[in-house]
Amino acid sequence: MPLSHLAFGTTLALVAVSVVLGADDPDARARRFVERHEQRIRPLEIEVGLRWWDANTTGKDEDYRRKEAAETKLEMALADPAAFAELKAIKQSGVKDRLLARQIEVLYLQYLSRQVEPELLKRMLEKSNAIEQAFNTYRPQVDGKELTDSQVRRVLRESKDSAQRRKTWEASKAVAPLVAPGLAELVKLRNEAARKLGYRNYHAMQLSLGEQSQEQVLALFDQLDALTREPFRAAKAEIDEILAKNCGISVADLRPWHYHDPFFQESPAVFPNLAEEAFAKADILRVSREFYAGIGLPVDDILRRSDLYEKPGKNPHAFCTDIDRAGDVRVLANIVPNRYWLSTMIHELGHGVYSSKNIPASVPYVLRTDAHALATEGIAMMFERFVDNADWLGKLGIAVPEPAAYNASAAKLRRNRLLVFSRWCQVMLRFEVALYENPDQDLNRLWWDLVEKYQEVRRPEGRNAPDYAAKIHIVQAPAYYHNYMMGELFASQVHHALVREALGGGDPMRAIYVGNPAAGAFLKTKVFAPGRSLNWNQLARHATGEELNPKAFAADLGSKPKD
Repeated sequence: MPLSHLAFGTTLALVAVSVVLGADDPDARARRFVERHEQRIRPLEIEVGLRWWDANTTGKDEDYRRKEAAETKLEMALADPAAFAELKAIKQSGVKDRLLARQIEVLYLQYLSRQVEPELLKRMLEKSNAIEQAFNTYRPQVDGKELTDSQVRRVLRESKDSAQRRKTWEASKAVAPLVAPGLAELVKLRNEAARKLGYRNYHAMQLSLGEQSQEQVLALFDQLDALTREPFRAAKAEIDEILAKNCGISVADLRPWHYHDPFFQESPAVFPNLAEEAFAKADILRVSREFYAGIGLPVDDILRRSDLYEKPGKNPHAFCTDIDRAGDVRVLANIVPNRYWLSTMIHELGHGVYSSKNIPASVPYVLRTDAHALATEGIAMMFERFVDNADWLGKLGIAVPEPAAYNASAAKLRRNRLLVFSRWCQVMLRFEVALYENPDQDLNRLWWDLVEKYQEVRRPEGRNAPDYAAKIHIVQAPAYYHNYMMGELFASQVHHALVREALGGGDPMRAIYVGNPAAGAFLKTKVFAPGRSLNWNQLARHATGEELNPKAFAADLGSKPKD
């Protein structure tokens, strides 16, 4: 018997028992549903986590088949229409216990997105896994030589040869034509599923399932656009002058390959005294261990479970994953000794400490995870910013020459990084909104229209390629990227509150946490402990006294938000 039919019959039987027993108390019904959910779904979620890990660390076909099979089994269980009908009835009945009601709300959103035909769910999973595997196993080739992601970045960071830069940049985009046809099909499948559930399109649905709305997010991004537009132009003008000079060209001749990463999502580190050579000798794991241990959030167990270095077939990016919501937290990385990977490891371990490792076991399983993607991204970004501080580096054994000069350049880099990333996030959000609104439009042109408008990077003359499809998040984490930017707001807001309430006040730009367990204690109590018992805006208020807003972020930019 198919799994979905078996689950359907089991659930009907349980509902019938409840009716016979006269169990009509909403809280009692809710409690039984949560218990059954955990018994059935938790093992399937753990299996998905383990199979995801295997597939992404090996790239093997058989591991991807196991991953897809595990995901399909979980999706079919969550798609059980009888279970969803009972869940919906419980939600509408008015559960009185606040923590129980929150579990029902979270589960309702989790089940809702799966209430489409099993065959459609399977097709989406198959398509998504095929594209993901293509991404993970693709390696750019330049002049017959295969390059790792780190090697691509090194060329874009260091080469003064525009021709070499262009070839490398174009090679990094060459995965796009391979995956774009499959992505086009996947977008239409996702939209089909969303419309069957009553949503305008998949993007609108995903935001709603994350307790957000397109209108709310776009209004915030309009405010950020106004806040960052002129400061970004000034910063970019300075960056462009240096980039052009380094390559012996005019500013007017700058193109996408003259920036230091394939998407201009990071600020080029073009200022003097940034001492990249100091990072080439750094023991990234030692620094990471010492920093997190010093603030009372040790990560040794996370690192023991992790897969940290480059190898064939492995996903070339970096992720942190919580396998079981019971402390099995791991990082997938591809460490090379440089600034980028120190920053990345501090970031990923920030996700690691905001997980079931530090969310109390007393929090129910359903809620034993971060409040929202933007919250965990915010904590990771808050920690990552310290890499731009010579005092933080020095206390952790990375001696940069001329620390005062480093701090001056790093402060400018940090501000530029926030500005550059903000503009890049505008592109991603608005592209995905338009993609799901009309997937049949000229997406190649749309992408470069947005890049020129928000990042002010000129498109290559005559280029007509699906460069948008080279960004893995559009496949693997759809309708997610705006949370990185909202996470930056959360990072600034939490940091300012932590400095004020746990560190005795002072200048937030000078606070570095090193060796101060009060910082970790504040985060455990104010951010981690609630898990998902609070939504993202409630958590912001709980941790900082205010709902999420751009005031602290504006202060970090030296600006004031417009009313």
